[in-house]
Amino acid sequence: MGRVAGRNGKKTVGSLVLSLGVCVVGAGIAYVFIPHDDSGDSSSVPRKDYRVELLTARRAASYPVAAPTGLPKAWKSTSVRYKDASNEAWHLGFLDPDGQYVAIEQSADRSTAEFIDQVSQDAKETSRTQTIAGETWRRYKGEKYDALVLKQKGSTTVVTGTAGFDKLTKMAESLEMKQDKTA
Repeated sequence: MGRVAGRNGKKTVGSLVLSLGVCVVGAGIAYVFIPHDDSGDSSSVPRKDYRVELLTARRAASYPVAAPTGLPKAWKSTSVRYKDASNEAWHLGFLDPDGQYVAIEQSADRSTAEFIDQVSQDAKETSRTQTIAGETWRRYKGEKYDALVLKQKGSTTVVTGTAGFDKLTKMAESLEMKQDKTA
């Protein structure tokens, strides 16, 4: 009886290896013949309506909340959130016409350097500045994201992402900063 169990055990291991091989070959064939998109095409990313969150943030925040006006429809809003906790963090994410990511990040966070590091993916401050709508924005350069940073009394605004400085500037130029304390 011991011999039969041993022989059946060998068959089981062999069958297992054979089955695993068949599964791997089947997965490879499926990968080759089933259509998939590796192009990074952003057309499948749904557009996010951010109007309600923007109104809420503008009523709740202690600072004027930034949102773009007049951007071409080719800029697609993809994410939005407002955290009315200790730092009053506002986030509005977009894909630019070339499919690159651009985000508006704002906070009343008192540890400004930490906030900038976090939202810019550790981009480093450069000596370059640029004037947009009469305000001086500081350029940050990073391995993953670049950023434009505007420090104002009571808040910090960061326009950041994978897009180049030309698209970050276009977003910063479109920003309208408003606060609604009527409610």
